[in-house]
Amino acid sequence: MRRQHGLAVIGDLKYPADFARFDYVDPAAPRGGRIVTQLSSWGYNQNPETFNTLNSYVLRGDGAAGMGLTFTSLMTGSADEPGSVYGLAAAEVERSGDGKTLRFFLRPEAAFHDGSRITAGDVAFSLETLRDKGHPTIALDLKGITAIRVEDEATIRIELGSETGRSLPVLVAGAPIFSEAWWANRDFAATLSEAPLGSGPYRVAGFAFGSFIEFERVKGWWGDRVPAMAGRYNFDRIRYEYYRDRTTSFEAFKKGNITFREEFTSRVWARDYDFPARLSGRVVREEVPNGAPSGAQGWFINMRRAKFRDRRVRLALVHAFDFEWTNQNLMFGSYQRTASFFENSELKAEGEPGPAELKLLEPFRGKVSDEVFGPAFVPPVSDGSGRDRTNLRKANDLLAAAGCRRGPDGLLTPDGEPFTIEFLDKDSTFEPHHNAYINGLRLLGIRGSYRVVDPAQYNERLRRFDFDMVVSRFGMALYPDEAIRQFFSSARAAQEGSYNLAGISDPAVDSLVETMIASDDWDSFVTASRALDRVLRAQHFWVPQWFKPVHWFAYWNMYGRPSKVAAYDPGVLDTWWQDSDKAAALGRG
Repeated sequence: MRRQHGLAVIGDLKYPADFARFDYVDPAAPRGGRIVTQLSSWGYNQNPETFNTLNSYVLRGDGAAGMGLTFTSLMTGSADEPGSVYGLAAAEVERSGDGKTLRFFLRPEAAFHDGSRITAGDVAFSLETLRDKGHPTIALDLKGITAIRVEDEATIRIELGSETGRSLPVLVAGAPIFSEAWWANRDFAATLSEAPLGSGPYRVAGFAFGSFIEFERVKGWWGDRVPAMAGRYNFDRIRYEYYRDRTTSFEAFKKGNITFREEFTSRVWARDYDFPARLSGRVVREEVPNGAPSGAQGWFINMRRAKFRDRRVRLALVHAFDFEWTNQNLMFGSYQRTASFFENSELKAEGEPGPAELKLLEPFRGKVSDEVFGPAFVPPVSDGSGRDRTNLRKANDLLAAAGCRRGPDGLLTPDGEPFTIEFLDKDSTFEPHHNAYINGLRLLGIRGSYRVVDPAQYNERLRRFDFDMVVSRFGMALYPDEAIRQFFSSARAAQEGSYNLAGISDPAVDSLVETMIASDDWDSFVTASRALDRVLRAQHFWVPQWFKPVHWFAYWNMYGRPSKVAAYDPGVLDTWWQDSDKAAALGRG
């Protein structure tokens, strides 16, 4: 084993051992100021509308935004290359030839906020705790750790199982480090109403459950001297505000109570930014390119329910959605149609499978739909009328072939029950989109309903898979990553709280997922991803929605940012800063 300054899932690290900073940061960025925003992406137990615990790494409760800012990790990723991490709390790492044994060497200056040193014992405690008591999403990924040995205060040895994938070392390196002493008499799985002792660039400055949480930058933080952190985390204060819906939060933004907003609603982006502050230039709008995979967004169909188990029924539901009408009339033509689970990346399957893909797919011939061996499925294009007869006729034929029949009050399932679909949501932002789809279903005799529940109830129902169809969006990594199991593997289908919303349980999917994870070069990874994409798309367990390859940002004109935007993360909280002159002009200096 030899010492390295970082780890890469596939290939070589972009940055050499003596690098001074990442290319996309400004090392001369000023520090100070404040940014107020709201949660726009989330994971584990987080809820974008509310929070009731400061522990974001367990299943219980609704976790607060931003808690990751308070913790450090052994290593940290770069936003301009996928699957690479560089030294943070650990200055270096040794890795065995088979990748199954890791030895991390901690920096002597790495410390918790109370000044106590981060030790190998703290790292061991953190990994064991997350593996044994953490949120299922992270716990199952860390199950591949077979042994953790503290060799001395600054050296920890981690051994991984023979069946683990290539990305587990990076996941281990990026896991948060907790203080063993602070947690000694506390239950990690319980909800938390006090901020745990951290070691990251920020600490919790104040919060009110369900309302806001604010973080303050730790002055003189030891990590500021680490090359991978140069030019990063420049705001003195980062605050997340919580609102029950996006309409209310937009009003808060217009008043300046929120200073940065990522917009997701095309109607709002196209029509509602004509308020005085934006027209006068005090608020800026930008479209920032997004090179990351766009994420798989759509209505996920709960195949655990009998009425959705027939593939033909699910395909009929795909044909019932008129994207072209919805895009033009509700979204101002701003979006493109999603077809793939790897949209906006080269991992997306297109056209006929090539020889390398066929080699992976042939063992499953006769066990998966014949559609897998033809052109990758693409959702049908409508005439934009909102009632395309060709698509509706195809949907009707599919439903009839599956055994559905007309009753006196609408369509009946093969079991003779009224065919109803409840669309579950936590706010009414997408009500017009749902209503357009429900109208299409009504033409087939399916009675759809749109139900909005409070965020806590919504999260609980998702955890228990208590829904018919629900909108979700998740992104795929651009490297072999064990996390893909949480979306598609059979083991996750019955696991409470997992992201396998549709209930996918298929040996072919399981095998291809493992092939992806085990890929040891880029070409084999791409091939496995495309093969998996074909199999998933042929199951029709979702109704694909839409994507756009840009971020929509709106912010009060008081911020500066580096001239270069990283390909995989725009780095707003990470690399932007407050411009003192602009802030003064707005009266916020």
